[in-house]
Amino acid sequence: MGIAILADLFMEAIEKVTSKCELIEVNDLDGNIIQVEKMFWNPTIANLTLMALGSSAPEIILSIADTMGTLGDIPSELGPQAIVGSAAFNLLVISAVSIVAVEEPKSIKMVGVFITTAVFSTWAYIWFFMTLVVISPGVVELWEAALTLGFMLILVILAYSCDQCHNKGEDDAA
Repeated sequence: MGIAILADLFMEAIEKVTSKCELIEVNDLDGNIIQVEKMFWNPTIANLTLMALGSSAPEIILSIADTMGTLGDIPSELGPQAIVGSAAFNLLVISAVSIVAVEEPKSIKMVGVFITTAVFSTWAYIWFFMTLVVISPGVVELWEAALTLGFMLILVILAYSCDQCHNKGEDDAA
């Protein structure tokens, strides 16, 4: 129950942070200066970082609690299984239900961002398997953890770049 409450509070805070807007001045078609609202957070970055962290908060909190409770002992398999199971469920089941639930035609607006996240999602499962089964069976070494964080940073940079290219293409077309 405590994990659910913490996760809800965390998610509400993230939604408040990511919904922040700022007023900027731009020229309209007639050359007049008007004020428009602009999102402070880039939606691609917010979804890949804060929203992903918030939606995985229960598994993360559970894994941290499990790890802290077994310090000095052999860790349980709860953490990796909970996180991978949740990610697989989110990726497959929730995506499928979301697509089926909406009857209007669907399309991918930012194909570059989609391809980037799809490739990195696939790589994440391959890397997870390689880390826990092939490279150092049953142990996650510090360099593997650091490299995993590096992969996340590369994902965010590439997805942001694809987002900016898409937005520049839309601005040039307008």
